[in-house]
Amino acid sequence: MARVLIADDDADIRDLVAFKLVQSGHEVTAVEDGMAALRVVREQPLDLLLLDIRMPGMSGLDVCREVRAADETASLPVILITARSQEGDVELGFAAGADDYIIKPFSPRELSSRVTAMLTRVDR
Repeated sequence: MARVLIADDDADIRDLVAFKLVQSGHEVTAVEDGMAALRVVREQPLDLLLLDIRMPGMSGLDVCREVRAADETASLPVILITARSQEGDVELGFAAGADDYIIKPFSPRELSSRVTAMLTRVDR
């Protein structure tokens, strides 16, 4: 069982992702903005972050950069979830330190598979 943080300002997406991951056996913490996500990252041990790029206050890109900049969390896997699908947007996501990039709308099954694949690679 992995500890996963979901940060997305869209409650429907947050709830859908949380439901699917809990159903897959993961422990999920869900927040609605980047500042709350950073707070959780600093306070709880986590195995994976799922971050929306466009959130009020602090974007998922900024959260990802902060996570990568801190020694304690630099290796924490990050998957960005976003509607931004242009090639330049994807490049920005990876440049910020993301390990994967999922474009909305997405299949909950695909998301679960990517989370499992990421966690499997990290456990090796």
